[in-house]
Amino acid sequence: MIGLILLYKFGTHVPTPGVDGQALSEFFEQRGAGTIFGLLNMFTGGALGQMAVLGLGIGPYISASIIMQLATFMFPSIERLQKEGESGRKQIAQYTRYLTLAIAIVQGFIFASSMQGVQSPISKLPVVTDPGVTFLIFATLILTAGAIFTMWLGEQITERGIGNGSSLLIYVGIASSILPGISSLKLALENDQLSIGALLILLVLMVLVIAFIVMMEQGQRRVPVQYAKRQIGKKVYGGQETHLPLKINLAGVLPPIFASTLLVFPTTIFSLFSAEWAERMRGIFSFDSFLFNILFVIGIVFFCFFYTAITTNPNDMADNLRKAGAYVPGIRPGKHTASFFNTIITRLTFFGAIYLSAVCVLPTILAGQFKISINFGGTSLLILIGVALDTMSQIQAHLLNMNYEGFLKQARLRGRKV
Repeated sequence: MIGLILLYKFGTHVPTPGVDGQALSEFFEQRGAGTIFGLLNMFTGGALGQMAVLGLGIGPYISASIIMQLATFMFPSIERLQKEGESGRKQIAQYTRYLTLAIAIVQGFIFASSMQGVQSPISKLPVVTDPGVTFLIFATLILTAGAIFTMWLGEQITERGIGNGSSLLIYVGIASSILPGISSLKLALENDQLSIGALLILLVLMVLVIAFIVMMEQGQRRVPVQYAKRQIGKKVYGGQETHLPLKINLAGVLPPIFASTLLVFPTTIFSLFSAEWAERMRGIFSFDSFLFNILFVIGIVFFCFFYTAITTNPNDMADNLRKAGAYVPGIRPGKHTASFFNTIITRLTFFGAIYLSAVCVLPTILAGQFKISINFGGTSLLILIGVALDTMSQIQAHLLNMNYEGFLKQARLRGRKV
């Protein structure tokens, strides 16, 4: 697994022929922030900013997976495939690969065509040394092949390693920006842009934010469930009490990603122009602007309720409890249980939306107060902590499984000798 991750990192540093790396880096430093290219560049650990072979990263596969997940709840035919077991899941995985190929072709073509005719705002050098149809086709093929290869790496890590391969590749890409962030803090401290006291306050706030995210991601609303007693012959089965855990953040990290992706489209279009009006519009829709943060919070709240409404169905939850012979104490089975779950899910979604909004906007506020630049925001922090928690839980389950198998091997059970 470590070898596959190192191979991925090596591919993120192999540049695409026909691109001036210095001019492209200067373009991303000056105009890449707040654009869709800057967002993808952050998730790939700077690979897109170098237009590397694996510049698109795992992004097309993640987009295809999200689309297929939403399609499962919107189209009955795909939902039936998911319920068919292993064969249905394999078919959905194949559809996801085809969709990944289509998305990679579109993203590679858009990025390659956008870089043609663009020059560095500092050195005035063109990003593409020999623009034309040949470069466009060649760059699109290279970026598409890199995206498919990254998808294959993620699947191999999932099958042969521990944890989700796609999530781990995103984790590696975002974690790559931690060291440059530390270097920028050190540089600000050396240039007297940041005092020792302000740095200590910033570090304490960062630790508190991380602890708060861990607490909220592991927080649950446990709904008590009682199983009905059944008598089969002379034995009585059931009757035990348990609980149904519901996470506080039911929507996960997708609402901030959806909201930020929509909001960076205007800045992406304005970044391709060097006129004064375009610079003015880029300032209005920049990450640290008041308008962007207000729209960002509104988008997070909207997508929290939208995604939760699609993926979590109170009627199905109530029906599954009824089929299992279980009920919520004090609540009648059927529509009353569904209404009870709907109320709980609405409240959890409301608090989850407030939590996500606070975490995603807080880094921008801190950067403005301390006059420093932060390489990754709240969305990246949510992804890092979420992937780390999921990987740790899978490692614990793997170790428990190994210890259980070792216990069975050590227990030498002997049969009776005849």
